[in-house]
Amino acid sequence: MTALMTSPQAGEGAALEIFPASSAPRPTIAIRGRVLLADDDPDLLRALARTLERAGHEVVRLPDGFRACEHLATLDPRDVDVVLTDITMPGCDGLEVMRAAHKLDPDLPVLFMTGMPTVETAVQALEFGAYRYLLKPVDPDVLLQAVAQAVEMRHSVRALLPDTRPGLSPPSSRVRAELSGRFDAALQQLWMAFQPIVCWSEKRIHAYEALVRNDEPSLARPDHLFNAAEQLHRVQELGRHIRRAVAVAAVDAPRDANLFVNLHASDLADEELYDADAPLAPFADRIVFEITERASLEKIKDIQERMVVLRARGYRIAVDDLGAGYAGLSSLASLQPEVVKLDMSLVRNVDKQPIKQRLVASLQTLGGPLGIRVVAEGVETVAERDTLVNIGCDLFQGYLFARPGRPFPTVTW
Repeated sequence: MTALMTSPQAGEGAALEIFPASSAPRPTIAIRGRVLLADDDPDLLRALARTLERAGHEVVRLPDGFRACEHLATLDPRDVDVVLTDITMPGCDGLEVMRAAHKLDPDLPVLFMTGMPTVETAVQALEFGAYRYLLKPVDPDVLLQAVAQAVEMRHSVRALLPDTRPGLSPPSSRVRAELSGRFDAALQQLWMAFQPIVCWSEKRIHAYEALVRNDEPSLARPDHLFNAAEQLHRVQELGRHIRRAVAVAAVDAPRDANLFVNLHASDLADEELYDADAPLAPFADRIVFEITERASLEKIKDIQERMVVLRARGYRIAVDDLGAGYAGLSSLASLQPEVVKLDMSLVRNVDKQPIKQRLVASLQTLGGPLGIRVVAEGVETVAERDTLVNIGCDLFQGYLFARPGRPFPTVTW
């Protein structure tokens, strides 16, 4: 719960302060970043900036979309870590700000805020690549957590290789050799954790999602591992190692459970994926390939033909992280999935936020006529589960049921 108050500050007049109604301390933000903040409400602009600055972030405040776009045009990609913008502003809205941000750097995280949430604006935000979609009044803990996650993601990419701005020396062969060595070590120590996906109405495990893990300390986090693979142009090699590891584990998997396996968009261009002798081919009737919505599919020109081949082999397709950004709802048309997985940003606190309930209900309703099953990811509380059940969801994944573990965790109902 949040409270809204006006609090006079020296030299600034009355400003809108947003803070938790409880006296509990805000979470400590370990990683501080540079935030470009755009909102046409001057009081809210000051309040949000203060919240971020008190957490240690460096904030550039812009009073409208025009000035935000102009400012972005003057920056180097390393001058900003995250863009936080109102989606509805006169003249130049948040979508234009996001286009300017992604012109600067396609991977620059953009967080949208709105005080007039609708399914249409949410779909627009996610369709065009928003990293997060925040509802006003923005809970400060939610705001700080979202910004911290975006900054951490941004920093993790930069940490892998040195500065590559124009005019500076390119990464040395020594640096790339070191990263390649660490990546090789990660591949040698790669293993799979599995997390159950449950069917609530039948109180049974419907499937397990395979989640990559490794014991190389510098690349232990999956996002760091994939960032390294992208930097080294070894994404397909990583995908092959993952699929082989899943195939080894699949021999001992419960026979009545499907296996969800994540695919990077680059994996779809790997001809081995479609081979009749591929490692997962013997288990194809139980394999659901998850294709993340964040990975662009634009470079795969024959995507629909490739889906036909995979289905002919017996595989099924899922769209992962629906509601998290990038490829957006257009992926439903191009992939025609049997399953969609709702991103945990839609699930978190769904019991407390009616707009999220309406969004989830709309996506659930959309899936029915198309024969698409919906999985709600990131379910952590009984209240979230019960709200989703009342909406019509039946397939769930999250810590409420089981954490990821070595094959194959059980569920306590």
